Amino acid sequence: MKHVFYVLGIFLLTFGIFCTIQSDLGTSPFDALLVGLSINVGLTVGSWEIIIALILICCNSFLERKRPEFLGLLTAFITGIGIDMWLFLLHNWITPELWYSKVACFGIGLTVIGLGTAIYLHTNFAPIPVDRLTLILKELARTSIFFSRTCIYLIFLIMAILLNGPIGVGTLLTVCLGGIILNLIMPCTEKVLDRILTPSNTSPNYDKDKNHLI
Repeated sequence: MKHVFYVLGIFLLTFGIFCTIQSDLGTSPFDALLVGLSINVGLTVGSWEIIIALILICCNSFLERKRPEFLGLLTAFITGIGIDMWLFLLHNWITPELWYSKVACFGIGLTVIGLGTAIYLHTNFAPIPVDRLTLILKELARTSIFFSRTCIYLIFLIMAILLNGPIGVGTLLTVCLGGIILNLIMPCTEKVLDRILTPSNTSPNYDKDKNHLI
């Protein structure tokens, strides 16, 4: 069951990324970096997701002073494929032109990204390296996910600007709201998923046995 939610989380995450790209209002700094690299250097957005993930895995290993978590590359690989898949399948179907439709598309994307990230992170199975970095900084700095996420976003924002990535008002909103949304959604998803994934230790037979013991 845990793996089902892991796949569902990534499924939602990549769809959210696709929506922010299609909104044409600006993507998250990380996704803007990927798009900028794709435009200026070549390869697909998903391919750069995998390449950057490999670099971040090495950085995370250094910060934690542990062996590289190469399993995270699997998640990055699936995420990269998912982004390219949504862009290929729905690129001509979801193309908002009016300002309110762009805002709606971006808002949906940003919310779905937070939801998808919270779901798959809770499974604790091979987090995307950038999300693992968020958790590492949270622990090292003893701060909130909002703060660590925002710091990472600012670094990627500078890199995306240098590469002429799709920076816009949506990028600023992502920097300001991305961490807040994730911080708000995670406690809710934790409660729901804990109820689903944690097997119940109490049953009618168990209660009867417990009463007999008492």
